[in-house]
Amino acid sequence: MRGAHAKSEHAQPEHVIPADSSAGPAAVVVGGGMSGLLAARGLATAGFAVTVLEASDAWGGCVGSHIVGGLTLDSGAESFATRSTAVADLARDLGLGGNIVAPHPGGAWVQLPDGPQELPKTGVLGIPANPWDPEVRRSLGFAGSLRASLDRYLPASLGTSAKVASVSSLVRARMGKRVLERLVAPVVGGVHSADPGLLDVDMVAPGLRAALRQQGSLAAAVASQRKAAPRPASSENSSGTAKAGSAVGGLIGGMNTLVSAIVAELRSQGVALVSGAHVDSIARTVNGWQATAAGKTYDAGRLVVALDGPAAIGLLEVGIPELSALRPAAGPMVSLVTLVVDVPELDRRPRGTGILVAPQTEGIEAKALTHATAKWDWLAEEAGPGTHVLRLSYGRGEGVDARESAAARSVAVQDDDALFEAALRDASTLLTVPIVREDVLDWDVVRWAGALPFAAVGHKQRVAEVRRICAEAEGLSVVGGWLAGNGLAAVVADTSAQIGAIL
Repeated sequence: MRGAHAKSEHAQPEHVIPADSSAGPAAVVVGGGMSGLLAARGLATAGFAVTVLEASDAWGGCVGSHIVGGLTLDSGAESFATRSTAVADLARDLGLGGNIVAPHPGGAWVQLPDGPQELPKTGVLGIPANPWDPEVRRSLGFAGSLRASLDRYLPASLGTSAKVASVSSLVRARMGKRVLERLVAPVVGGVHSADPGLLDVDMVAPGLRAALRQQGSLAAAVASQRKAAPRPASSENSSGTAKAGSAVGGLIGGMNTLVSAIVAELRSQGVALVSGAHVDSIARTVNGWQATAAGKTYDAGRLVVALDGPAAIGLLEVGIPELSALRPAAGPMVSLVTLVVDVPELDRRPRGTGILVAPQTEGIEAKALTHATAKWDWLAEEAGPGTHVLRLSYGRGEGVDARESAAARSVAVQDDDALFEAALRDASTLLTVPIVREDVLDWDVVRWAGALPFAAVGHKQRVAEVRRICAEAEGLSVVGGWLAGNGLAAVVADTSAQIGAIL
């Protein structure tokens, strides 16, 4: 990930008390991504004197920002799932409730081997709530919709009786191969950068199998989850309105404004935010825990580790050896190419808010394209007529052993210039509008190594075991997307629950 700081090679450890003991019991949070900031917020509110140690020079992890073409844009997550109110509630707590918006009602598309189709708007992970919906039928064909509709006649135990199941095994058994390949694989690849055959359905779609058992069919389960999901309310100063089935929300100014608001609040609470502090080691002490970073040792009665899975286990396994066997696989390398272009032809939003790419589609290297100025009206107003922001994502885990196919991996790790050229080709093909170098006002490449947690089949059980072991180590908490599940909504809800439990 960009901005990572190297370990200090020469500084001698210096014992540091992170806060005056009169301010409350000391707590150290390792990691300044969203889960770490939220943990610090909860602890500070409860009266702890909190120090947050972050290896990079930026806060928020995958919820970051960069300036491209004079526009401040999200460099990572640019929306949040509305399956719960967790993110919206957080935004309101931070005074950003009036900035919550829904995307433009244009819908998204999917690029299939035989051409583009509108993506059904009433699905979960691409699984349709109604196999005979016109948009679904256009993607599946009559035979595909007929096979998918058999789902309602199958026993509810099919796909739910096994202790664990992949997304692929559940969808294939209930609705068939065509739904899997033409709807689910593009969505899962775009959101999770992984093959649906590798992902634990209970982690990436929590509650779906339980709803299937209750409702009697997968389609009915999807419909019930969609119905229960709150829709983001548009703010008074935005023209964005929610379209039926809209499953995401955003913030005027971008999701990065959430991080800015949290950081400002933490500073006002007296939280010590230490950047450039790569934690080298964690040790248990008589009175709690010690974290050593950049030549300094921080004492704390309460330690929260808010890192990615491999890094968290790497630090903790020295003192808690039984965690070693539970180390998760690293997520795939994902590269995000952002283009700011002067192409008035894109004013007509040729592919709605964006387009996902089915893995079997030839000739396109990107796994997804977000037409950001078509998706967010506030950004379109800021950019002005004819100026458009395009975000193309590269890198998708495909192989069970390697976690990524060689092709997907080679695309994601190309140098910036090669990725830029690939983005021009892919954007032109996907949007059906020629985009050449001369049209580009500015561009940037951001790389995320392992930022998307890899929720392999059986991961939910491993998470439970990790948390059981950590709960037995007094004063220790572990949070993050690898435990909560991918996505801001999951991280916000889970971190709040974990910190709430220890308080």
